[in-house]
Amino acid sequence: MLIFLTGFMGAGKTTAGKKVAALLNYTFIDLDALIEKETGKTISELFSISESHFRDIESKILLKTSDAKNAVIATGGGTPCFKDNMKWMNEHGVTVYIKLAAGSLFHRLAASKKDRPLLQKKGDVALMEYIMETLRYREVYYSQSKYTIKGEDLKPDALVKLIFEGEAQLK
Repeated sequence: MLIFLTGFMGAGKTTAGKKVAALLNYTFIDLDALIEKETGKTISELFSISESHFRDIESKILLKTSDAKNAVIATGGGTPCFKDNMKWMNEHGVTVYIKLAAGSLFHRLAASKKDRPLLQKKGDVALMEYIMETLRYREVYYSQSKYTIKGEDLKPDALVKLIFEGEAQLK
């Protein structure tokens, strides 16, 4: 089974994904790290060419994850919003939206702006405006995930329970 974690940057997809993968004895795949490994370039370098260029590469590498068996995949914050990626993830695995309020995201992201190409030059007001505006747009895609879980106090075992109990009820 493939489990795709979706949500805004800073939602905790990578942190939760590693823990969930360990609990399940699954492989963990960080899509951004895989992109960097496959291209030999950082996400920032790929974005500096153009966001469109990055999204093309991101989508192609996402499709390659279908070869994985029993994996938890932490997607990039924008991954579900481009190239029919959300539809593809729903068809090839279980999708979980890790949902956080804009204020929670702001507090998490304010400290890590230098590591995030889309945030590097934003002051606090611009950062909050960006989060609110982008979240409003992306929520349409994130909400297409099969499951939604609150991210502020996310417990990996609760995420595992949500997925497997939900899947059992569908059979």
